[in-house]
Amino acid sequence: MKALTAVVIALAIAAPAAAQKRGLTPEDVYNVRDVRDPQRSPDGKWVAFVVSRAIKDTDKNDSDVWMASWDGTQEIQLTSTPDDESTPRWSPDNKYLGFLSSRQGAKAKQLWILNRAGGEAVKVSDVKGGIADYAWSPDGKRIVFVVNEKDPSDPPDEDDKNAGDKKKTPPPIVVDRYHFKQDIDGYLRGERSHLYLFDVATKKAEILTPGTFDDELPAWSPDGTRIAFVSKRGTGDLDRTENTDVFVIDAKPGAEPRQLTTSKAGDGGRLAWSPDGREIAYITGEELKYSAYTQGRLAVVAAAGGQPRILARSLDRPVRSPVWSPDGAWIAVLVADDRSTYVEAVSVEADTIEKVTGRGVVSAISGCGADGYAVLASGDAEAPEIAALEHGRLRRLSHQNDALLAQVQLGTTEEFTSTSKDGTEVHGLITKPANYEAGRKYPTLLRIHGGPNGQDEHALSFERELFAAGGYVVVAVNYRGGNGRGSAYQKAIFADWGNKEVVDLLGAMDYAQKIGLADPDRLGIGGWSYGGILTDYTIATDGRFKAAISGAGSALQLTMYGVDEYITQYENELGPPWKSQDLWIKLSYPFFHADRIHTPTLFLGGADDFNVPLVGSEQMYQALRSLGVDTQLVIYPGQFHGLTTPSYKVDRLKRYLAWYDKYLKPRKQSTEDR
Repeated sequence: MKALTAVVIALAIAAPAAAQKRGLTPEDVYNVRDVRDPQRSPDGKWVAFVVSRAIKDTDKNDSDVWMASWDGTQEIQLTSTPDDESTPRWSPDNKYLGFLSSRQGAKAKQLWILNRAGGEAVKVSDVKGGIADYAWSPDGKRIVFVVNEKDPSDPPDEDDKNAGDKKKTPPPIVVDRYHFKQDIDGYLRGERSHLYLFDVATKKAEILTPGTFDDELPAWSPDGTRIAFVSKRGTGDLDRTENTDVFVIDAKPGAEPRQLTTSKAGDGGRLAWSPDGREIAYITGEELKYSAYTQGRLAVVAAAGGQPRILARSLDRPVRSPVWSPDGAWIAVLVADDRSTYVEAVSVEADTIEKVTGRGVVSAISGCGADGYAVLASGDAEAPEIAALEHGRLRRLSHQNDALLAQVQLGTTEEFTSTSKDGTEVHGLITKPANYEAGRKYPTLLRIHGGPNGQDEHALSFERELFAAGGYVVVAVNYRGGNGRGSAYQKAIFADWGNKEVVDLLGAMDYAQKIGLADPDRLGIGGWSYGGILTDYTIATDGRFKAAISGAGSALQLTMYGVDEYITQYENELGPPWKSQDLWIKLSYPFFHADRIHTPTLFLGGADDFNVPLVGSEQMYQALRSLGVDTQLVIYPGQFHGLTTPSYKVDRLKRYLAWYDKYLKPRKQSTEDR
């Protein structure tokens, strides 16, 4: 840490007059601050968190650790190096704050500890492979690491004894795993993640869970004698299943783990011990074939073993991030429900539920004491910021984006309900320009969320606001297959992609046209990931759209087999192509019916995307180019499924606006609508 800088932030910042405000622009990528990972201190007086921002000069992202006082009067930046710092975690005695960083040229992230009394942060670990996650023991004397270990066949590092024998030319990649590709990680071989015990005094790390398994999400028991964790173990080829389970192990090297859950569904998520150490709360999923549409449910299991209990059985919504109340009577969880994500308290014994927060999005929660939780909260016109949740009320603690939001004029976001042609009720959001005039028809964009297991919700959307600033009405539809509307709604598209979702999307656009909001001659469509896939499906089904943007999508689904990372989903949901060829071809109809597409379409993707590989966009681009449809393909070098390089993010947004403007706005009106 170069300096300890205290910044006192006023709770209310006077905004300039509305006339002085401007619309959001692509260049605001450099002005937005991404706030995440709230961690309340043991004494309850501070909340540590991470702030990331894009740096224009270096074209890189920089993350730093901050903290805000619980009374809301101070925000203090704790780290300020050009290297990323993340994952802040308090020592139980409140004296130290740990974080992960690859400072000083380290090849992988190591643990650094900052003394709250002052001074520079000190690197305390030097673990090969780096640390992916960690947790302090209750007495603060030990720390459990999640260590990413290299494939044993990899050549030694330069600092190894045999470094002189290392060849400059990389060796061939030899693959023999069923699931052999993963976005960002690349080709999978013998890499594993294991738990290590680290002694703070001696700085010695010893492996706790050796073997050919991946272990993650460790959580200490309140007495510090055991560690619960999530792992996928058993016999046979474990790559063929997504069935993780909860285990517990004594916190000493050589101990054998005990398996606590044995359901066929995936058990895991963030684990939480009850205050008395008798039970562990976790999230249980769906049977394997529904892995893409899983709706997590809250469960508890005795730490000594026994039959797990499902809590809040009447709640037909996905839950995550359990946090016990200090008295062990309640468990707080985050619930995704119909365009919002709120905090709900679940009674452990009575199995009753109580909604704690209302409309908006609470995306992270950290508990400490009976006076409330530290959360990450946002709304339609509020960027995600750290807040105190007290007695059902949110009180802002961080103000990282206040300066930007004081400069820009945001659009207005409203809920809507449409009815699909098969009678299904569909919910969504409509964002209108700030200068919207009732009775006027606007160029309208159908922007489709990815997943499909997700939802558009009441959180500030940079993309929707950017389009609204450009004079567009934006329609966001929570189509079938997404969450927030119940398990049956999610599973409705099982092995039937591009059907009911398209029906819902078109029904929403029918509604926008019927109420006189959307100009039927100026309709656009687009999305990223599954949003890009649905763009391909939709423009092959309906010709009303005058411009389309398909990002990181695919249409010839048959060729995705063995190319992307979804092999277990494919074989359990669709069956292998040699057994269900007709189904695979049916799901590939946008490609086989590309001659029905007349919509000018922009395709984009990352060159190194293993999630939805670039070949999916390349195939559709080639098809439309062959057919004489106006099209373009944009490839971002070195990018995975999600773009991370700041200048590429800005470039993508500029291309979005330019493509839509070209086809949806007359040349003269193009400048007037902005």
